[in-house]
Amino acid sequence: MSSYRPVLLFSAAWLALAGPAAFAQDVPLDPDTPLADMPDIGVAWPDLSPAPGETATAAGPQTQAAGELRYNYRIVGIDGIGGDLFWQRFNDLSVLRANEGEPANAAQIDRRAREDARTLDELLRNEGYFDARIATSVRPEGGKLVVMLEVEPGQLYRFAQVRTPGIAAAGSKAEELREAFPIAPEAPVQGDTVVAAQERLTQTIGREGFPFAKVDDPAIVVDHATRTASIDVAVTPGGERRFGRIVARPNRIFDGDHAQDIARFEPGELYDSTLVDDLRRAIVQTSLVSQVRLTPVEGQAPGTVDLDLAMEPAPPRTIAGELGYGTGEGARAEVSWTHRNLFPPEGALTLRGVLGTREQVAAVTFRRNNFHGRDRVLTGQVAATHLERDAFVADTVSLSASLERQTNIFFQKTWTWSLGAELVATDERDVIVATGEPRQRTYFIGALPSSLTYDGSDDLLNPTRGFRLGGRISPEVSLQGDVFGYTRAQIDASVYRPVTSRVVLAARTRIGSILGAPRDAVAPSRRFYAGGGASVRGYGFQNIGPRDPNNDPIGGRSLAEFSLEARVRAFGNFGVVPFLDAGNIYTSVLPRFTGMRYGAGIGMRYYSNFGPIRVDVGTPINPQRGDPRIAVYVSLGQAF
Repeated sequence: MSSYRPVLLFSAAWLALAGPAAFAQDVPLDPDTPLADMPDIGVAWPDLSPAPGETATAAGPQTQAAGELRYNYRIVGIDGIGGDLFWQRFNDLSVLRANEGEPANAAQIDRRAREDARTLDELLRNEGYFDARIATSVRPEGGKLVVMLEVEPGQLYRFAQVRTPGIAAAGSKAEELREAFPIAPEAPVQGDTVVAAQERLTQTIGREGFPFAKVDDPAIVVDHATRTASIDVAVTPGGERRFGRIVARPNRIFDGDHAQDIARFEPGELYDSTLVDDLRRAIVQTSLVSQVRLTPVEGQAPGTVDLDLAMEPAPPRTIAGELGYGTGEGARAEVSWTHRNLFPPEGALTLRGVLGTREQVAAVTFRRNNFHGRDRVLTGQVAATHLERDAFVADTVSLSASLERQTNIFFQKTWTWSLGAELVATDERDVIVATGEPRQRTYFIGALPSSLTYDGSDDLLNPTRGFRLGGRISPEVSLQGDVFGYTRAQIDASVYRPVTSRVVLAARTRIGSILGAPRDAVAPSRRFYAGGGASVRGYGFQNIGPRDPNNDPIGGRSLAEFSLEARVRAFGNFGVVPFLDAGNIYTSVLPRFTGMRYGAGIGMRYYSNFGPIRVDVGTPINPQRGDPRIAVYVSLGQAF
């Protein structure tokens, strides 16, 4: 009877349960060292010397330089033992496999066979077979040499006793912790199972309120006479605790109070190590730190645990640039400078400028992330813009603020919302619809935009099942000659349904309405428009709907849009997406669902690690005068 502990072997980091050595330790042998005598490998070593009058060639598998042969290998006797992971580990470690088909001399082949026999023996011990016998031989077969590894695995060892001393100190949680270590008598002595059980016990005891718990490495005693083993895992719970304070060491990033705003736990709640790990990830995701450490320490109040927070700052400034072109939007260049923590905690200042053929923008934005809560964002912005569209030209100064709960790729949220306020002064030029004569009007607008969205899809950027439903509403007061009010409302819905493992059907609809004012009274920039890559593909940006005598769009009080597409995973990371879109703009308060404009086309998708890259090519089916024949759209993420 002997004692063993699970150990990690080689870079593959797999577990093997040690036991009596099945093979004697060999002195390392350099395969390139000249040999005095060929070793006995089970068969007579072929004579590869050319016959009198002939010359050696490299035409066949055995016509190499004298003393070198090509080989294959075969393992027999362990069918049904081990799963895919077993063979993956062997293939990663096998020297026979790594050099299969390459010329080798007798010593190299013999050495590789014995190395792989040792590897197999260790892997079989990890599966619970401690008495395996492995014979190596080399035999000719079909004009080749075949290296044979013939295995007699022996009997599978099982646990006779499973003990977790010290776990009773966990009190009422002791039974739950015992269940978290799922190894029971008669279970196979498998290394992976032991490691998984130890990790599960460690995680469970941390989740159940024991920040200072210690779970020792398993001590395993193997009895070769009875082909059984016993396992002892010593547990020191260390006392149950509740969360106390988060104490941040002096830094230029943020303090412990802000870390508490980010945390998903409150002081006084039972300690849970998974919530500490979650907080650690959230702090990293602020992009303000390069390293973070959260260490449980004894709390100031009895029965509590404080978290010692240490952070190393990351570079806080970012300069970004962007070049682009869009039909109806023209060419544009954008540059921005951001200091992500100019006003701690997480108070970012962004200076942004856009210079384009049809758009110029200067904006200053203040943004505070995690504002008294995880993913709650407070934003304020001052912006001056000059915007040229086919429907209007606008010179605008705006002051806006919002508070919102955002979703992100790290934690996709089911519910998101936003509340905002906006003051706008805008000078806009359009034409009189009846005559086509140009006109210029100045509007002063106050708005309270808000939104609420439910996301029941399975992925933020590439959903394959579920649905989304969102609503936006913005009560607005406008001063243009007289003071009048109206409300802009919009509903968006989309649904995703897998047809096969490679095909997903996706559909969406958008309905919008402006209530309380005639179309002509509403500022052109506040009306509804349709057409473009995020609307009805195949048409120019904002080009769908009623037009003035100059054939320019005038916008409307209501809109209706529909889209249907099949997302087909073609090969590898590439996919194709045939689509059909429809939509129209109406001057009535509610959409009439008549005169719909249809666009169809096909898209290409490249599914990268950070989301699908989209390229869509569309064409209008029933275009109006002046509509393009083909439109191309490029973006990150699916169309909806």
